[in-house]
Amino acid sequence: MSTGTTQQHRGQTVAHAFAEMMNGHNPDAVDGFVAEDYINHNFHVEDGREANRAFWQTWFAAFPDTEVTLDDVLVDGDRVAGRFTYRATFQGPFLGLPPTGRPVEMNSIDIWRVVDGMAVEHWDQIDGQAFFAQLAGESGDR
Repeated sequence: MSTGTTQQHRGQTVAHAFAEMMNGHNPDAVDGFVAEDYINHNFHVEDGREANRAFWQTWFAAFPDTEVTLDDVLVDGDRVAGRFTYRATFQGPFLGLPPTGRPVEMNSIDIWRVVDGMAVEHWDQIDGQAFFAQLAGESGDR
């Protein structure tokens, strides 16, 4: 395998590992694809693998039936981008909001910087306004 092909495979592996973690509801899976000194450019999640694990533990407590679809994955050098669709039922408290028992749906685009097969840095884009409207019991439609 050439270096470019190897890097592309490692990037795809990170995106697929994330989707598998989400669908398996297993926050400990971060050990296999998130570096210990992970930098997360997301104000809801602190830096580091342990903070990432803790966030997903909170997520799965609130959304225990989470299903994630990996819609697209793109790799360019040491960056991998994944486009994801999340579907779940809001069943436990999340970020200070009480559960509604209602279904929610969210889309994200996540970009990771990958070194030696591990995600070392992360950026994401979600429609937070629509997602939080759903959490509050509103439709979230625009």
